[in-house]
Amino acid sequence: MKKMLTATLLSLAAAGAFAQAWPTRPVTIVVPFPPGGGTDTGARIVAEQLGKKWGQPVLVDNKGGAAGQIGADIVAKSRPDGYTLLMGNIGTQAINPALYAKMPYDPDKAFAPVALVAELPLAMMVNPSVPAKTVKEFVALAKSQPGKLSYSSSGAGGGPHLAAEMFKDATGSFILHVPYRGGGPAIADLLAGHVQLSFMTVLEASGHIKAGKLRALAVTSEKRVSALADVPTLAEAAVPGFNSISWIGLLAPAGTPKETVERISADVREVVGREEVRDKLVQLGAVPAANTPAQFSALIDNDRKRYTQIIKDRKITIN
Repeated sequence: MKKMLTATLLSLAAAGAFAQAWPTRPVTIVVPFPPGGGTDTGARIVAEQLGKKWGQPVLVDNKGGAAGQIGADIVAKSRPDGYTLLMGNIGTQAINPALYAKMPYDPDKAFAPVALVAELPLAMMVNPSVPAKTVKEFVALAKSQPGKLSYSSSGAGGGPHLAAEMFKDATGSFILHVPYRGGGPAIADLLAGHVQLSFMTVLEASGHIKAGKLRALAVTSEKRVSALADVPTLAEAAVPGFNSISWIGLLAPAGTPKETVERISADVREVVGREEVRDKLVQLGAVPAANTPAQFSALIDNDRKRYTQIIKDRKITIN
């Protein structure tokens, strides 16, 4: 009995020492999308601050493809030691499991939620060549040319894709979907005029909107976004009750020591709470919202249930 107690105490001491020593080398945050999107932008803001806090480089590695499944799979199969993390979003964690019958990993068992980083309202925006200046005008234009207008998204099954499909359903408009492998490429083709419409996070779109390169018609959150204070919500503009936002958050591979997960989570909450970080996120259109592993896990579960029902009710597919 005494030997067992000693072994237990030594094990606990070793775990505590490991958590205190971590990290002793660079940490990688995998972003499962190309550079330039909202998930990527948020990851880089947080990575910079965590690197300063930990005294180790925090690298952002973009691994896009398959609606985020390629990058997520890399993390799911990584060594669970806290050195490889995933910057997931509502699409990778809550929507994909509802859309894809088969995934390269078990979404219920592959990850340990660490912390939500920020909520990301979406902007409904058009290329300036589109004559519509309001949501109602755009709906009228789409209905007058059914199937001739198209919208880009960061990928089939992502939050922006579902927001656009919910908008189409609510307004009875027919707009073609053109999916891309991330928000960056989707915005690039909107800027070039190859598509007419996009629903993208304010975080990734606000700079283009403020520069006059894109025209925001509405935001998808319940309340207006301070970064685009003059832009109405969709609920105000044309679709009462409309609310669809995205979010980003850190996850670790399942099996990562609880002490390490708790340490990373506490550090994320601390850096996101810094005034300079909060101001930067707010100015770009994000809502800082770091939380605990348990709270983040509950958010993922609730949103998965919500979007599973939305996908079922609206018969949304990934075609």
